[in-house]
Amino acid sequence: MSDKLKIMRKFSMLMLGVLVSVITSAQINPVNGKMDFSPKANDHFMVQFSSDHWLDAPDSIQSKTKSTSRGANVYLMYDKSFKENPKFSIAFGIGIGTSNIYFDKMSVNINGTTPLLGFYKLDTVSRFSKYKVSTAYAEIPLEFRFYANPKNPNKSFKLALGAKVGTLLNAHTKGKTLLNGSGTTINQFTQKVSAKGYFNTTRIAATARVGYGNFSVFGSYNLTTMFKDNVAANIKLLQLGICISGL
Repeated sequence: MSDKLKIMRKFSMLMLGVLVSVITSAQINPVNGKMDFSPKANDHFMVQFSSDHWLDAPDSIQSKTKSTSRGANVYLMYDKSFKENPKFSIAFGIGIGTSNIYFDKMSVNINGTTPLLGFYKLDTVSRFSKYKVSTAYAEIPLEFRFYANPKNPNKSFKLALGAKVGTLLNAHTKGKTLLNGSGTTINQFTQKVSAKGYFNTTRIAATARVGYGNFSVFGSYNLTTMFKDNVAANIKLLQLGICISGL
């Protein structure tokens, strides 16, 4: 069985466990005797803005990434509190996660045909003034949540630990404003190259949030590598940022 199939099998078992937990914690409606799966009004919609970092990248690559690298994630969540203790709940949903890693005087040949992904230093040759590697994943997030005040979560301390699994939708590089070797503008040329061949198309990440009311800080750390085995270093994405949640 391939690693990807093993990962998807483990995730399927995890989601099955989540569904069982939701069913067993559902309330019984005293009027009709049926289980009540109605969600409470809290953190059904989450928007995250992050500072992005490639961990475990070689110094030759790490030194060329910019501190302005950033990402954005948007999720729709279903939240269900536990019957025994409403301060705790479980939430899962769907969404999109994006990342943009910016480089200084470097290009990444994601549409290459060589066994290894090419990272090329462009210190003294023609290059783009702005250059980035962008990825977008369709994701299924899962969170175990705690609310200090479950009756009014929009005015409550909150904590969430979880994970998310995603599948790659798009990967591309984009360069703007072509410069010559001395840094003088040649033209306003923009180049976009899309290719997924070198990328790991499955992503699993551990997540955490802590905050108050509709605002929190979050972290997301890839458990899987950005690229396939043996085509690049075992680079993992770290996202740190703010989360706005509500509804």
